[in-house]
Amino acid sequence: MYTSTENEGYIKKEVDSYGVARIEFGHPSHNAFPAILLKNLAATITEAGKDSEVKVLLLKSDGDRSFCAGASFDELIDIKSESAGKTFFSGFAYVFNAIRLCKKMVIVQVQGKAIGGGVGLVAACDYVFATQKAQIRLSELGINIGPFVIAPVVKRKIGLVPFVELTLNPDQWRDATWAQQHGLFQEVYDSIEEMEEASQAFSKRLASYNIDALRALKKVFWEGTEGWDTLLYENAAISGKLVLSEDAKESLKKIKRRK
Repeated sequence: MYTSTENEGYIKKEVDSYGVARIEFGHPSHNAFPAILLKNLAATITEAGKDSEVKVLLLKSDGDRSFCAGASFDELIDIKSESAGKTFFSGFAYVFNAIRLCKKMVIVQVQGKAIGGGVGLVAACDYVFATQKAQIRLSELGINIGPFVIAPVVKRKIGLVPFVELTLNPDQWRDATWAQQHGLFQEVYDSIEEMEEASQAFSKRLASYNIDALRALKKVFWEGTEGWDTLLYENAAISGKLVLSEDAKESLKKIKRRK
């Protein structure tokens, strides 16, 4: 288990007798991601993928309201150089590539709101369970940057036109019905309890299948993404530069004052 200070959040992993690795992350600010949490999540996924006892990964976040608020606003405000900005946003690239390169299926539970990088995390997973209370929003343009690192991940899952709709309406939430209709969510349930029961049963069932077949399918699912080893980091550099603009800094300060 990766644990840090209260402001850095935590990650914990446990593997059950079926070979399902349950990975949970949490942060006091609506499960937002500071750099250290992104680094540790990527490392946890990579380790689980290499563990011979693990057959399926099941990802979830803490609490019953917010799935993930995306990037830590406190860290975004503190970015002072393009290199530091690229380093921060590359943290999301590390996580997405860890999921992509993992030879095992990665399932995720979405119990509540997902914003920005949180939407990217959902899109990166191979199969998504959600509740009716789950909502999504790409807020990046609203703070005068853009969803560059997550763009390839989200476009791959829902297509260009829905991605444009999300990107150019940064203040508008899309509900679970919208997300399911556009392929981001695969199964939606009325309650967290129902979602958890269904996702755990699904994960155990996957774990019972031929591991070589699952690996081959994972490779098929991710065909055409080989260039992400460089693309995501190039896109991180774009966000890293834009976050230094006066417009972005002022937007972040306004949001922080409202908290």
